[in-house]
Amino acid sequence: MTKHSTSRRNVLTGAAAAGLGVLGATRLLGRPVTGAPAGGAAMNGAAGVAALTPSAAPLTPSATPLTPSAAPAGTAAAAGLPTASANTTGTTLASGLVDADPLTHLLRRATYGATPESLTEVRTLGAAAWIERQLDPAAIADPVCDDLLTRLPMARMTITQVRGEVTAGRMVKYGWEAMYQVGYAAVARAAWSRRQLFEVMVDFWSNHLNVTCPFDQGWDNRPDYDRAVIRPHTLGRFADMLKASAKHPAMLNYLDNRSSTKTRPNENYARELMELHTVGLIHTEDDVQNAARLLTGLTTDTNNGLYRYSSTSHAVGAVKVLGFSHANSTAGGGEAAAMAMLDHLASHPATAARLARKLCVRFVADDPPQPLVDRLAAVYLANGTAIKPVLRELFRSAEFAAAAGGKVRTPYEGVIATIRALGLAPEQKTVSNPGWHGLRSLYWMVDSLGQAPMAWHPPNGYPDVAAAWASPAGLLGRWNENLNLAAGWWPKQLTRPASMLAHLAGPLPATYGGLVDALTRRLLGVVVAERHRTALAAFYGKTPGSALRATDAAATWAFPYLVALILDSPYFQAR
Repeated sequence: MTKHSTSRRNVLTGAAAAGLGVLGATRLLGRPVTGAPAGGAAMNGAAGVAALTPSAAPLTPSATPLTPSAAPAGTAAAAGLPTASANTTGTTLASGLVDADPLTHLLRRATYGATPESLTEVRTLGAAAWIERQLDPAAIADPVCDDLLTRLPMARMTITQVRGEVTAGRMVKYGWEAMYQVGYAAVARAAWSRRQLFEVMVDFWSNHLNVTCPFDQGWDNRPDYDRAVIRPHTLGRFADMLKASAKHPAMLNYLDNRSSTKTRPNENYARELMELHTVGLIHTEDDVQNAARLLTGLTTDTNNGLYRYSSTSHAVGAVKVLGFSHANSTAGGGEAAAMAMLDHLASHPATAARLARKLCVRFVADDPPQPLVDRLAAVYLANGTAIKPVLRELFRSAEFAAAAGGKVRTPYEGVIATIRALGLAPEQKTVSNPGWHGLRSLYWMVDSLGQAPMAWHPPNGYPDVAAAWASPAGLLGRWNENLNLAAGWWPKQLTRPASMLAHLAGPLPATYGGLVDALTRRLLGVVVAERHRTALAAFYGKTPGSALRATDAAATWAFPYLVALILDSPYFQAR
């Protein structure tokens, strides 16, 4: 939805001129972000995009918390988190962009965005107990999300069930309906699930063991990949997830191992297995060739689409791969030999280091501190590739505590955070409305920004660093979608508060400055710098001290523009 772009630019003029700025990719890290755009701009056909230009003056807002913390004194120690020290992270932060409360910092990183409900929960439980609760997602009741998923039955279907839909005439063979439902379900879970850390980690592993959704050969198997590979193993052992992915028809089709035979070994999966899924670029060509030979025979049944091991296609003979040796003397034993190699790769120190670094990039900083990476890698190896101990160590680290404000939300995260901040709820299911049209619109909204869930085409998954998403086109897209959501223009199906003004600001403030303060406390958790406060009031031609009347534009038709401006700012886009 870009029809509002012209008026949107006019809306931004006053605030931007006063230094409120735009998306925080420029100032969030205390330095301009440069580099060629990836993802959004590239995928939407932008030919070339210049690096972002920093605003004329640095952002130095005051860091007043959203509300007084229920924990004693609101300290890091009281929250169950370590106290940050100045030299524990390699990221340079712009001061005051985000609430320094360690509990709200935890929610910004471990969820898709804080809500009043999640703030109450984490302050009641404390950080350590909240993390343990999130690490046991099956114990968390999730009725809203459970109801939404009943509206998307194909998202959780097995291969046999999807093919049954074709047989029953409810789906066209090779159609993409089931795969799109997987994407709609991902949006629903991110926005409204109470199992937030689990959903964040599902997204992490979906990128790490990427199988594009949708893709042609995934029409019957891609929903099952999410159902049987990623979600069951998300908080389990990486070795188990890796082996499950290697034997799944979605991966076998995506990276061509389905057609790899002893007479014509296909090296594609073997190469990506090492370069992307496990050890990285430390292998030799001999390692790739030996791994490809050992993986022959892992294929699919052309009659039913299910996984099968074909001993007649397996290449026998001794192999050596990065310290792993196997006689591989019989075709019948080829599958077990391949699984043994995957166990070896999953437990390799280089894999531990790569996964530790990726987790640090996701939760700590674009350029994470090496001591933390090293500690997490050691925990991973000491616990047999188990993920939960690694996450516990990460969240209780001093480096994590010191990293507040040091990440930038990706386009997908930004849209989901906006939904959560505004208190938007799913649409109501009726006789005439199947109850998923709003989810479909949200999916295409994030797709327009270049980040529909699981839709990255190369096997390396979406990037998770600020520079990858820094483009003028990407910024304008985010602005437009924030306004669409704040104003209720699109998607229209979502359930909105009866009064967005009352929902976000409470009783009508007496002044324009009071309105700005109420909104920024609610949406950002901080009171913005005085010059930004003045700029937001000046957008309406007022000063912070000007009286606010219920009939003023700021309290009626123009109120969504103020909300959107705040959501556009670096304050909100910081993660």
